[in-house]
Amino acid sequence: MSSQDTAVTIHPYFTVAENNLDAFKAITLQLIERAKTEEGCLYYGFSYSGNTVFCREGYRNAEGLLAHLQNVGDLIEQALKISEMTRLEVHGNAAELEKLKEPLAEMPVQFYTLESGFRN
Repeated sequence: MSSQDTAVTIHPYFTVAENNLDAFKAITLQLIERAKTEEGCLYYGFSYSGNTVFCREGYRNAEGLLAHLQNVGDLIEQALKISEMTRLEVHGNAAELEKLKEPLAEMPVQFYTLESGFRN
């Protein structure tokens, strides 16, 4: 089943200086509004642990993730001016990950291949 599941998740972690946290949160609200308009987005949100921020996001497939990155690229640039991305993971089946390797080659991403599991 897992090899047939085309869903792709991306897991970025950011460290934000305390004095920039309110500005970062304002950008996340804009990101959420844009993500709501994306047909390929399954879920999208932000979790906080002090000044560490995690973006929880999932897409129907690799194309959905790439469309999202195009849709929010300018906002991500703004966020990265006031934060540091400390970790970036992408999870999915081998075929979907292969579609992402070239477009994400400039990013400090670690790919995780889904080998077993299920999705309702």
